[in-house]
Amino acid sequence: MRVPLSWLREYVDLPAGETGRDVAAKLVDAGLEVETVEQLGGGLKGPLVVGQVLTIEELEGFRKPIRFCTVDVGSANGTGEPQEIVCGARNFSVGDKVVVVLPGAVLPGDFAIAARETYGRTSHGMICSGDELGMGDDGTHGIIVLPHEHEVGTDAIKLLELVDEVLDIDITPDRGYCMSMRGVAREAATAYGLPLRDPALLDVPAPNSYGYAVKIDDPQGCDRFTARTVTGLDPEARSPIWLTRRLQKAGMRPISLAVDITNYVMLELGQPLHAYDRSRIDGAIGVRRAEQGEKFTTLDGVKRTLDAEDLVITDNSGPIGLAGVMGGANTEIADSVTDPETGAVTGTTEVVVEAAHFDSVSISRTARRLKLSSEASKRFERGVDPQAAAAAAQRTVDLLVLLAGGTAEAGVTELTAPGAPRTIAMSADHPDKVAGMEYGRETVVRRLQEVGCDVYGQDELVVTAPSWRPDLAEPNDLAEEVIRLEGYGNLPSTLPQVPSGRGLTARQQLHRRVGRALAGAGYVEALSYPFLGEGVFDQLQLPAHDASRQVVKLVNPISDEEPALRTTLLPGLLGALRRNDSRGSHDLALFETGSVFRAAAQPGVAVRLGVDRRPTDEEIATLNAALPAQPRYAAVVLAGAREQAGWWGKGRPADWADAVQSARSLAVEAGAELVVRQGQYGPWHPGRCAELLVTLDGVETVIGHAGELHPRVVKAMGLPARTSAMELDLDRLAAAGGEALQAPRISSFPVATQDVALIVDASVPASAVEDALHKGAGELLESLRLFDVFEGEQVGEGKKSLAYALRFRAADRTLTAEESTAARDAAVALAGERTGAVLRGA
Repeated sequence: MRVPLSWLREYVDLPAGETGRDVAAKLVDAGLEVETVEQLGGGLKGPLVVGQVLTIEELEGFRKPIRFCTVDVGSANGTGEPQEIVCGARNFSVGDKVVVVLPGAVLPGDFAIAARETYGRTSHGMICSGDELGMGDDGTHGIIVLPHEHEVGTDAIKLLELVDEVLDIDITPDRGYCMSMRGVAREAATAYGLPLRDPALLDVPAPNSYGYAVKIDDPQGCDRFTARTVTGLDPEARSPIWLTRRLQKAGMRPISLAVDITNYVMLELGQPLHAYDRSRIDGAIGVRRAEQGEKFTTLDGVKRTLDAEDLVITDNSGPIGLAGVMGGANTEIADSVTDPETGAVTGTTEVVVEAAHFDSVSISRTARRLKLSSEASKRFERGVDPQAAAAAAQRTVDLLVLLAGGTAEAGVTELTAPGAPRTIAMSADHPDKVAGMEYGRETVVRRLQEVGCDVYGQDELVVTAPSWRPDLAEPNDLAEEVIRLEGYGNLPSTLPQVPSGRGLTARQQLHRRVGRALAGAGYVEALSYPFLGEGVFDQLQLPAHDASRQVVKLVNPISDEEPALRTTLLPGLLGALRRNDSRGSHDLALFETGSVFRAAAQPGVAVRLGVDRRPTDEEIATLNAALPAQPRYAAVVLAGAREQAGWWGKGRPADWADAVQSARSLAVEAGAELVVRQGQYGPWHPGRCAELLVTLDGVETVIGHAGELHPRVVKAMGLPARTSAMELDLDRLAAAGGEALQAPRISSFPVATQDVALIVDASVPASAVEDALHKGAGELLESLRLFDVFEGEQVGEGKKSLAYALRFRAADRTLTAEESTAARDAAVALAGERTGAVLRGA
């Protein structure tokens, strides 16, 4: 909501010296979110005056039409002589009043005006458009043509209200009443402790039997409908400058007088309105639900297919408006047309003004389903004051009579569904309990009255919420109003006392250790949205039967391109890597831990629970059973250099081994024994893919993969060459670990190191050799490390040499050379038995 400060001052007598930033600070303290304060006319300097075009000479021989004009600017130029100006615009004629900026002036954007030679003539100034003055679009995309009543030489800066401040306020869903000048003025008046001149306090005639005929078939969808008729409108009447300028400052484009008036009143009072050309309405106006598949063309010229839930305004011919969203093209206010032969002007001369109150949920669903968000629907879905409809209709009628020369018919239609005001029972000290400080009954009552509530009672208050505050429904809502008006900054800061015996769960502790371990290894955490499009599975080269393709789809996704919940963390991480690489960060190591969503074979159906009681444990269990499985995963992606080059030596690029090592680090944090074997799966390069396994219930289970991505995946997703990745199921890894992470035991006895080099077939994975060495060495083996891999003529064709460092240590004694050698020989013997390994040089 854009709020011009000059307009706000009409309803609240703000202190004369208050700037837009001062007012914004007060409103922020009151709980509104003021995004910016825009300074209109900043740097603007005159002379900027009203001029009248005297002559126009068409200059020829140029690539675009150019006109040489003389303009009467009165005495503003100091001579009284006509001002000579070159202009390329075509939307003005001799005799028109225009806005002229003279040499010496400065326009917005620090654009200094001076006499200059152009197109073979000297131009002494400019004839201005709205964009050049920072006014915004007025619909003409050309020169500003003023009404003839403005005198030549008048200061156009004041006339066009070019200098102002505009507050841009982000209205939260619970503050729908602030999507109007009336609502913001109420907040400003309360913040400053000043009276409010409520623009809705108008004398409204009582409804009578000879108003325009209206029939409501769905009183739940439309509980109030006001109709007024104005005849005798001048089709040539144009919106005055003050009206168009207020619309422009509020972010709306002027269209025509009748439409501008309805938009103006909507901005002023918060009540959306619609004006129908009465000559194009066939019979009585009705309100009903649309028929399934019914067709309707809206004002934007789009033919739309309606749903049975949509609320429509009708006449005998069918729908003439989409209730609370947009009017129909078949009853649109007609633009004035001048007959070139007779000079007669035709256009809309009779209008029916609609001011209604519609169900917010219905309007919200229609606007979202049709992807047709309008200024009206934004207000209705947040809640519009139902009591403002009659006043808004009266205000519209008054302006049509005043500005368009119309006559208000005596008939007044107002249909209202029965209803009672909302009352809330609350103890007087309830805000004290919520805030943790003492306000007292007097303060509570005063603050609630300031927001428009009627309050009765002493210790137990009965509060009647105002019609414009549908968000006030329970005691906590009232307590929030008291607290925000008294100032959030005045609340005491008190840290809660943590009950003894509580802390993080084992699962939470593991997730924190995992994050710290990866961050310590040089990875940066990247958080991505849990949504994806199914096309990414083809980019990752997952087979058609892969379980990751079984997704849970959202009924109302944020983006139609990503309608499903993720089954893998890789798309989001790889997208983050791609974006960072495209912006010049080429050495990347990213990680993420988060939930993935696995669709059940038979999707559960969640039952709708009542709100009159707490659900039972069985009902909660039923709801949980309907949810998809949500295991927590961990993933890393790497590209570029893993170690930087420098004076200390050469760096090295990230590769598949780094991805595998990240999985080993997570296994250490979980206290689990991770088995790494050569594997092949989806996005990974078949020759550089490791399969990650743990033992669960005595069975080795694959929990993830690591390695270098396949070149086709890299190309399809636009990734850097040789990108590597790792992903594993963190919950299964935790299940394979111990109950508690055991601290390492430090032995005071010396270590015995034995190195062995084993020759095996090139096809034998190193993990198989390591596994055999581990089991063969026995309990004395402390660690095992592969430190060299060699292939060449010395070891034979189709063979490779694997060199391992074995560290032996006993917890209670110093090992003898014979004991460590015996353990080594046992390890080598088992490796030879299982993998065919032989000692190099033997």
